[in-house]
Amino acid sequence: MAPRARKRGDRQVAPNSIEPEHVPHDLNAEKAVLRAMLHSAEAIADVVEVLCGEDFYRRAHELIYNAILAVYADEETPDPASVAAWLTKHKDLDKAGGAAYLASLAGSSKRGAAWTKDAARLQALARLRRAKVAAVHIENLIAEASAENADQIIEAAQAEIFAATTHRRNVLPPLYSLSDVLEDALDTIEAIGSARTQVTGVPTGFADLDALTNGLQPGHLTVIAARPAMGKSTLALDFLRAACIRNDLPAALFTLEAGREEVAIRLFSAEARVALHHMRSGSMTDDDWTRLARRMPDIAAAPLYIQDGAYSTLTDLRAQCRRLHSQQDIRLIVVDALHMLTYGTRPFSSRYEEISEISRCLKLLAKELGVPIVAISQLNRGPEQRVDKKPQLSDLRDSGALEDNADMVILLHREDAYEKESPRAGEADLIVAKHRNGPTATITIAFQGHYSRFVDMAQPTRPDDSSSDREQPTRG
Repeated sequence: MAPRARKRGDRQVAPNSIEPEHVPHDLNAEKAVLRAMLHSAEAIADVVEVLCGEDFYRRAHELIYNAILAVYADEETPDPASVAAWLTKHKDLDKAGGAAYLASLAGSSKRGAAWTKDAARLQALARLRRAKVAAVHIENLIAEASAENADQIIEAAQAEIFAATTHRRNVLPPLYSLSDVLEDALDTIEAIGSARTQVTGVPTGFADLDALTNGLQPGHLTVIAARPAMGKSTLALDFLRAACIRNDLPAALFTLEAGREEVAIRLFSAEARVALHHMRSGSMTDDDWTRLARRMPDIAAAPLYIQDGAYSTLTDLRAQCRRLHSQQDIRLIVVDALHMLTYGTRPFSSRYEEISEISRCLKLLAKELGVPIVAISQLNRGPEQRVDKKPQLSDLRDSGALEDNADMVILLHREDAYEKESPRAGEADLIVAKHRNGPTATITIAFQGHYSRFVDMAQPTRPDDSSSDREQPTRG
C-alpha cells in the first residue's frame, strides 16, 4: 500500500519526504488576496473566477477565503467582524487564526489592485503542488507495476497528472441534493422553451437532426455506423465543418483512414463547391479556383486540429485528447474509425471484448472532458443479406456493447449504393436508431458525392453562391 500523505505545518503534503519548505507556496500572496477581498467586492468577483479554497496552501487562509465568500453570498459586507462572526458560528475561528489575525490581515498595508496577479500566481502554485503529490503517487504505482498491467498504470498516471494540472473546483465530484438538481433542470427546460430555435449542443449542420437532438451534447458518445463507402467519414467531416467553420468551435479529428492532406482536400471541395475529381485530377477551372479563393479565409481560420499519426492505441488517443482539451478548449472530438483502434498491450480474449472496452472508455472520456465524441464504426454484412437493405442496431460490427455505451447511434443508408437506378438516387437516410435523451427518427438529407458532403434537402444558398449553382441533391 502506498504511504499516506501527512500533515506538515499548513497543508497536506506528499508522502516520501517532501518537506513543507520544498512545497511551492507564497504566503504573502495569499495574505494579499485575502486582504483585497476584505476591502473590495470587486476583488471578490475577480478572485473567485481564478481561485477556489483548496488552492490556498495555509489551511487558515482556506477557511478565511470560504468564510468571505459565504458572507458575501448572504449579501453582507465581508469585513473582519462579519467574517469572524461566520467562523465563530461554524466553530472555525481558532483554526483560522482568531479575530486578531483577521484584523491584522485587513489592517496591513495594501498592494494596490494586484489581486488578480496574486490570485493567478496562487492558482499556478496550487497546480504545482498537486502535480508534485501526483508524481510521488505515480512513482509508487510504477514501483508495484509489472509488464502485464503496464497499460493500466500508464493510463492511471496520465489521468492523475491531467486531474492535478487542470484547474477544477473540487478534487472529487460534488454531491448535489435533489432539490438543487430539480431547480437546475427546470431552468434548463425554461431556457430551451424560450429559445426553441437555438441549439444547446454542438451544431451538426443539419436542421432536422439538430431539431431532434438539440445538437451533439457534451459528455455524449455518438456512433456513426454504415457499410463501407456509404459516406461515414464525409458525414463526420460535415459535423466538423458545422462546428469549426460555421460556429468557430474548436474541434479535433483523429483519423487513421485518411491522411491530413486528403482531409483538407475533401474540406476544400465541400466548402468551396469544387468537384473533388477536379482537384484530384488537376483539372480545376478558373471558376473552381475563384470559388476556392473565396472560401479560403474562413477555412484557414477554422479551429480544426487533425491527428493522422499512428495513434494505434486508446491510451495514445486519450493522452492527445486531454492535452488538446487543456490547451485549445476542444468542443468536439471525432474518431475515425473504431475498427482500426486497439486498446493496447492488455490482452483480450476476443475483438468483441476489446471493442466493448474501447467504447466504454470513449464514453468515460467524453464525460471526463465534458465534450461530445463522435466515433465512426463499421456495420457487418447483415444489411446486404436482407431484401430491405436498411441497417439495424443489431448490424453493429464487433460488439453489442457499442450500442449500450453510445448515447446516440446514427446509421447511414443510401439506396443508390445498392440500386443505381433508384428513384431516391442522391438521397441519404440518417437513421437515428438510438437516442438516449429523445426520440428516434429517420432524417432524409441530400448526398453530393462530387462535393464530398451531405446537405439538407432544402438548404438555402449562401450569399456568395451563384444562381446557377444552387444546393441540389446529386442524382445518378
